[in-house]
Amino acid sequence: MIVHLVDGTYELFRYFMSPAAAFERTAPEELRAVRGVVTSMLGMLEGGATHLGVATDHVIESFRNGLWPGYKTGEGIDPLLYDQFEPLEEALRALGVVVWAMVEFEADDALAAAASMAAGDSRVEQVIVCTPDKDLAQCVRDDRVVQLDRRSREIRNESGVQQKFGVAPESIPDWLALVGDSADGFPGLPGWGAKSAATVLARYRHLEDIPKQAAQWNVSMRGTERLAATLVEQWERALLFRGLATLRADAPIGVDVDALRWKGPRAELSDWARRFGAPALHTRAVQLASERLVP
Repeated sequence: MIVHLVDGTYELFRYFMSPAAAFERTAPEELRAVRGVVTSMLGMLEGGATHLGVATDHVIESFRNGLWPGYKTGEGIDPLLYDQFEPLEEALRALGVVVWAMVEFEADDALAAAASMAAGDSRVEQVIVCTPDKDLAQCVRDDRVVQLDRRSREIRNESGVQQKFGVAPESIPDWLALVGDSADGFPGLPGWGAKSAATVLARYRHLEDIPKQAAQWNVSMRGTERLAATLVEQWERALLFRGLATLRADAPIGVDVDALRWKGPRAELSDWARRFGAPALHTRAVQLASERLVP
């Protein structure tokens, strides 16, 4: 079996910002992005997905906000978008999809935990994590756990991560610690950029393995003395940033692979489809379920 894991928060943002959403005139404005995501998930099921889970940020804040004051918050999010967070979760559950609505942890943590759980099941042939978020690149394992950008249709396996970022998946948290992540609200270390971080970590893998003295670095690039000095001076901050970037594969998701198997919509999908102004959504889901359940 193939397991699909979807970043629901990203999908909601994507459909909210998409010009195409403006043409969904049959759906009320306050539900257009939700309709877009639900329609997209139904399309995945119609396309052959059998085991599907969606992770969402029920709130933007998480335990990481207590570790770094500049970490991302819900401040500045369009209220029209923010008000669709909870309806998205309810509508996806009505579709019959497992939803992890995260509060203490983030949606990315749920995806990491689900990917780890699914990859540990010998019945699973492949885990596809559907998000372009570079954080999730750390979960990629060979061709068994891959990352899919559904918008560009790019699939990234372990060699793809290496090609994209210059480091192996296991080094992504270290790379983000040095480079920073503006989307998550931490700056990285001064002077360190994507290229310098990739060059050093391609050789040493993790922060602890980087020699303290630049003279001991077995890499070919300029500015090593300054970079080494910065790493030593801001060592604790580098470790903090790596902790922020490290996804929690132990996040509580409370299900196994069998629970991710789609078994059809719930009765309340009919009401959601009506509210979306798209009754065909319910009809399609019921038809697909009847085809799937034929002996």
